[in-house]
Amino acid sequence: MLKKKYVYCSLLVGSILLAACGSDNDTETGDQGTSDSGKTEIEIAWRGTGEGDNVRRYLEKFQEEFEAENDDIDIVLAPVTASEGDYFSRMALTMQSSETAPDIVSEDTFMLSSDANAGYLKNLDDHVAEWEEWDNFIENIKEGTTGEDGSTYGIPTTTDSRGIWYSKEVFEEAGLPEDWQPTSWDDIYDAAEQIADSGSEAIPFSMNVAKVNGEATSMQTFEMLLYGTGETLYDSETQVWNVNGQGLVDSLTFIDEIMNQRNLGPSLSIALNSNYGSTLMQDLLPNAGVGMVLDGSWNIGNYLEGGVAELDDPESVLGFALFPGNGASDDEFITMAGGWSWAIPENSQNHEESWRVIQAMSTMESQARRAVLEGTLTVRNDSAEDEAYLERPMIETATEALEYSHFRPKSDLYPNISIAIQDAVESVATGSATPEEAAENYRNAVISNVGEENTN
Repeated sequence: MLKKKYVYCSLLVGSILLAACGSDNDTETGDQGTSDSGKTEIEIAWRGTGEGDNVRRYLEKFQEEFEAENDDIDIVLAPVTASEGDYFSRMALTMQSSETAPDIVSEDTFMLSSDANAGYLKNLDDHVAEWEEWDNFIENIKEGTTGEDGSTYGIPTTTDSRGIWYSKEVFEEAGLPEDWQPTSWDDIYDAAEQIADSGSEAIPFSMNVAKVNGEATSMQTFEMLLYGTGETLYDSETQVWNVNGQGLVDSLTFIDEIMNQRNLGPSLSIALNSNYGSTLMQDLLPNAGVGMVLDGSWNIGNYLEGGVAELDDPESVLGFALFPGNGASDDEFITMAGGWSWAIPENSQNHEESWRVIQAMSTMESQARRAVLEGTLTVRNDSAEDEAYLERPMIETATEALEYSHFRPKSDLYPNISIAIQDAVESVATGSATPEEAAENYRNAVISNVGEENTN
């Protein structure tokens, strides 16, 4: 029987405070990081997502196999069930102390640089310099796990692309093609209006628009739109932030058109809910309750065997299309790429043992298994040749999207700018601000954070 050891921590309402934690099998501990048996306990923390948590499924199997081959280490799984923003805040809090820091932490690559600059993460340069496997990792993906100083602070675990998921049943009822591929924003409007006019009860088009959904709103909605206008948030060479570009208004206008002017989006009770993602991708989309959803390639994991919304034949039910630009970009299509990494907190107690565990999680076989299970894209060149990986539905389009990939700014200030983006998007989606008003509010918020001299 699979042995499961978890640590559950409570997030108190109104403030992010660390509560007492304990494993669910009541294992007693002696010295910090050592179990009764004398084994070193390595606690792995990640953002848990409840019943449909594919990371947990992957780690449970890894735990079983690793402990069978390493009798000196006990793996302790420590999912942190929280919103995305609260997870980042929670990890920053716990990593400040040697008494609360996990041994291994799952770091979103957009937070890694700022956490490294804050001194929370161990520099891994010496480790990767001696690690032969490092050469098998995709070079541009490695860049996501480096700090502003150029040093490595994490090992990539997943990457991803974004596009438009669509229901073939809804499309068929609306008279839309099964192999649909939009080449402009107008194509998206037209398809959504055709769904609405068909009499379907399905939501025509949906995207993240709520502050509560954090980076999903910033990256998967606003930045997908903005980079499709040919503009970017930040010029890394000049270190100047874009606050006056027409693309900012155009992106917010797209959101306004869908949510308000054309009434093609979900109700605010759905759109502003913290469970938006699971509602859309695990319930409505596989059951023809929505026509199109702008979201990530990893969602295929929901529909594979053992997934929370398992489908016998996902490709007969769903499609995945590249997201088009608005015609102002040099690229016809656009995707924002991101991903997660494993990092070792500087204040954790078992650095060498933690590195052994990360190495084991980073093998070709382990990386391919995780990518298949979660529906993500692998970070290793050799894992991409795995037979099960190549057979995964939608893999060709999801991989093609990476040809048009852009990445979030590698700046300590980006998390603050991201919050300003979320404020702007939600204000437009709810109708409390026009696109022009929201763009001006965004401009003022960015200037307040970075100084007017660092904007254009």
